[in-house]
Amino acid sequence: MNKAKVVYKPVGVVVGMAGGALATAVFSRIWGRVGSGDEAPEPLQRDRGWGEVLLAAALQGAVFGLVRAVVERGGAEGWSRVTGSWPGD
Repeated sequence: MNKAKVVYKPVGVVVGMAGGALATAVFSRIWGRVGSGDEAPEPLQRDRGWGEVLLAAALQGAVFGLVRAVVERGGAEGWSRVTGSWPGD
């Protein structure tokens, strides 16, 4: 394993944490517009229907997947511009 890859590990962790916070904020904002209620339903909430629970889960998965890809790819490209090496190589 090359030195740049080892150094990137903690950077990748911080970037990933920031991405998680961003994804949470984006999902909350979207759910506030499309959902019924301020907070998305949890699967074990008896008073929420199947449709609402499944919509929330699908939307949350899509948002988190998209934000994760954008953040990780952007972090890798930024790292590459600064160091000249791609973190995945």
